[in-house]
Amino acid sequence: MSKLLNVSSSPHVRTQTTTKGIMYDVAIAMIPAAAYGVYQFGIKALLIILVTVAACMLSEFVYQSLMGLPVTISDGSALVTGLILALNMPPEIPLWIPFLGGVFAIIVVKQVFGGLGQNFMNPALAARCFLLISFTGRMSTFVLDGASGATPLAMMRAGQQVDTAAMFIGKIPGTIGEVSTLALLIGAAYLLIKKVISIRIPGTYILTFAIFMFLFGGMDGGYVLAQVCGGGLIFGAFFMATDYVTSPITVKGQIVFGILLGILTGVFRLWGGSAEGVSYAIIFCNILVPLIEKVTMPVAFGFGKGGK
Repeated sequence: MSKLLNVSSSPHVRTQTTTKGIMYDVAIAMIPAAAYGVYQFGIKALLIILVTVAACMLSEFVYQSLMGLPVTISDGSALVTGLILALNMPPEIPLWIPFLGGVFAIIVVKQVFGGLGQNFMNPALAARCFLLISFTGRMSTFVLDGASGATPLAMMRAGQQVDTAAMFIGKIPGTIGEVSTLALLIGAAYLLIKKVISIRIPGTYILTFAIFMFLFGGMDGGYVLAQVCGGGLIFGAFFMATDYVTSPITVKGQIVFGILLGILTGVFRLWGGSAEGVSYAIIFCNILVPLIEKVTMPVAFGFGKGGK
């Protein structure tokens, strides 16, 4: 009878899902957006992607080697960070800037705080905000077909009309990975089908943002749709806000997280200094995650609300 018992340490419920598998699924999901960005902006976009990914992976390898830590670049997390950061870059940015961003993301935001699972904010977004503050002009210059132009969000803020269909397909100026809503939705569908993410955070985020913009942006459905398709909202909602490490683990917490993201993004876009706002909204809400989890953590069975 004793041979039937197997005493082991937790966790006792296990699956075949691994960190490596999740990361590579996320990387695969970004291929449509990356491919479209290279198609639209040319070889420079591809170089930016390669340089940024190389910077992230090299930084992780060098830091862990120097610190005597296990080298974990094969788990795919540095690859995903590099891809997210690269797809947030303007297509004409000098290559040394995304390289610097990759080093900052991995060493300052990820490794200094203990590596994967210990960082309190999304490394790629933190690096993008760092680059936006440090190199505002270069990070805000967008080119399409060889000519510089305003993004649809900037045009809407100036009261101009935009082509929502072009925004959905991607024939607009912007960062490499954010321009095609269609390509991003294809990647998002892959993540949902593979159950890498749930719809809770992105769905709540987009719905809250749409309602906010409808109420405070003029009650215009066409305007709201253009705002949803414009900028990094779809990219941020499905690929950045859903980061396992920097988003709540509780169901209620994920809904609260999405609502806060939608409200903050709307506030930044309507009244902030920039026409965008997704990156700053996600970073700010990343910081609030411990508080969100504290107030939304379910009470253990047999205990009262006071924990007794």
